[in-house]
Amino acid sequence: MDHLPTLENFTSNGLVIIGSLIIIISYLFNLLAKRYSIPSVLLLIFLGLGLKGLVSATGLETPELTPILEVLGIIGLIMIVLEASLDLKLAGEKRKLISRAFFTALVNLIGASLLIAGVMMIYIKVDLTTGLLYAVPLSIMSSAIIIPSVSALNEDKREFMVYESTFSDILGIMLFYFLISSLKTDSIGEMSLAVLLNLSLTVVISLVASYFLIFLFQKIRTELKLFLLIAVLILLYSLSKMFHLSSLMIILVFGLILSNRNIFFPGKMKKYLNEEHMATIFDNFKMITLESSFVVRTFFFVIFGFTIVLTSLLDLKVWLVSILILGILYGIRWAWFRLVIRTDIYPDVWMAPRGLITILLFYSIPEDLVVEEFNSGILLLVILASSILMAVSLIRYRKSGPKDPILEVADVVSEAIVDEASDLLSEGSSSKDSSPEDDLH
Repeated sequence: MDHLPTLENFTSNGLVIIGSLIIIISYLFNLLAKRYSIPSVLLLIFLGLGLKGLVSATGLETPELTPILEVLGIIGLIMIVLEASLDLKLAGEKRKLISRAFFTALVNLIGASLLIAGVMMIYIKVDLTTGLLYAVPLSIMSSAIIIPSVSALNEDKREFMVYESTFSDILGIMLFYFLISSLKTDSIGEMSLAVLLNLSLTVVISLVASYFLIFLFQKIRTELKLFLLIAVLILLYSLSKMFHLSSLMIILVFGLILSNRNIFFPGKMKKYLNEEHMATIFDNFKMITLESSFVVRTFFFVIFGFTIVLTSLLDLKVWLVSILILGILYGIRWAWFRLVIRTDIYPDVWMAPRGLITILLFYSIPEDLVVEEFNSGILLLVILASSILMAVSLIRYRKSGPKDPILEVADVVSEAIVDEASDLLSEGSSSKDSSPEDDLH
């Protein structure tokens, strides 16, 4: 009987099987997302809900997965910002695109945060700063959802959405932790000075650490070094977080320097850069980052779906507040695009999902600042509704988007042939209808 599997082994094997199936299903969801423009995040959340229902139906005890969700959220945030920064090219001709994306992210973040804070002041009866603390996470776009979903857009729109969502993440996170610092500081002057020093110190550390890592890792000749680099970046992020620095800036700066080496290593500095070796490192590192981000994002949203409490959606006030928040988010976005961007604003207006950053920042609110009156159902409804709106806009864009150039040429040629044939037929019919006398003339 010793060869029979124990309950402990069965449970371990079961978890391995479930984890493997989740990754396989997530890959299939990605294929569906590319084919039908449905955000895979939505499907992953519903998968988590289904797994929770299955566990409840079997009578098993529902495990507490919130601590795992928080850890996955931090790692996912690092990987997503790193993945996005590796795609950002700081070429001179893209300066206008970058500045437009930056101000779009900034205006939408500030405007939405202030208006949603007003809603929070009425809904959960708090002061302006606490209201902003709850409003900022809801005002941040999710690059975790946008970046994998923009493949159907043309190049300009795709790059704009990548830049905007990345800037929204960075600015939103900085504003969130700025608010937490302000609640612990009595003087606004001291707070502003502390934030300025914090940013300056973070930028200096980011530049020094990035140059050092690039110089060090191009000297390492062993094959096992890419995950070592990721581990070092996560360590730097965690250490800077302990010292209350803008830790995400380190990840962003490193990715920008690595992907724009020709700009950050000008003139005589190029002698410290082995471009051939770094090009290989960059390609492999980008692939590993992409794969790692996919795995972390998969388990994060499945576990998030598993932790959802559907009874929170039974409150009518939750629906009213959620609809009001969505109206603010898309109202500000539509007004900005209509007044400033003006041309070709669809589907960009509806590309504003909330997701990983929003969830992670809500879990990061200090315990002494948590307001019990806030219903997490608002979080769920805003995330689901914004993702669904983006999916619908992408589907409509694909159906009414620009045609293939070859098909457009074929249409033009066929229309010309039809017009010419119609002219010939009309001329023929008119000649038949003419009288013999007319023909003699």
